[in-house]
Parts: sequence; C-alpha cells; structure tokens
Amino acid sequence: MSYTSAAARQQILDALAVATDEIGVALSALSEAYDLLDEQSADRLESELFRPVQSAYGRAQRTYVGFAERHGLPARTFEPAIREHPSTGVRGFIDHAAEAGATADRELAELQDSMLPVEVGDQELRAGLQEVRELLDRLGAHARELVRTLGR
Repeated sequence: MSYTSAAARQQILDALAVATDEIGVALSALSEAYDLLDEQSADRLESELFRPVQSAYGRAQRTYVGFAERHGLPARTFEPAIREHPSTGVRGFIDHAAEAGATADRELAELQDSMLPVEVGDQELRAGLQEVRELLDRLGAHARELVRTLGR
C-alpha cells in the first residue's frame, strides 16, 4: 500500500469520525429536548427527529468500523456526547441538534465530493455515507417545523 493510499484511507476515517461525533451531539441534544416536552410533542420529536438521527448514528459507526476493519486500520470507539446544560431549553436543544446534524452532513458531503471514497474503491463505504446523509436529510426542516409549532 502506498503512502497516498494509506493517507487517503486515514483521511476518510478522520472525516467519518468527525461526522459521527457531530451526529452523537445531535442525538444527545434531542434526548435532552425530549425530557422537557409534553407527551404529544415528545412523540413527534421522537418519530421525526430522534429515530432518524439515532439510525444515522448507528449507521455512521458501522460504516466507520467496517471501513477500518476492511483496510486494517485502527478504529476508535465513539462515546456518548456530553450532555448539555438544561438552561438552553427545548428550542435551544433542537436548534443545536439541527446544527450538529448539518455539520455532520457537510462533512460527509465534502468527503463524497473529494472522490476519496471512489478512489479507494470501497463500495460499502460509499453506500454507508449515502445512507447516513439520507437519514440526516430532513433533520433541519423537521426541526424548524417542530420548533415553530411548539406550544400550539
């Protein structure tokens, strides 16, 4: 394996780790918001925001570990994000989750646009990146809509 291939694979892992960490931040913020909502709003948050983000987090971790294993690279473990201070309130938690999700999506988009996943020839990686981005796709819109209708 040439230095270029090894460096490209490490760059992929690093970018995927950043995105996965951001998804973990979003998940933590949504958990905090859930705890502060009434039952109806909490159910809506769970179905529209939490489940897709939770699925994206799991898929991102599996993509990361799978890629590392297939290429003989050391993989790290992902720790739950640090829980935030509750003074930000429900809207703050949801906004923070949407921002973290957007950051993760941008990181993954930049990775895909770099063509590194294509250059290393890893179809499972490309499929995993695409699936995570699809799961995050409507997070911002759903978050804005939920925040807009809170308390109504």
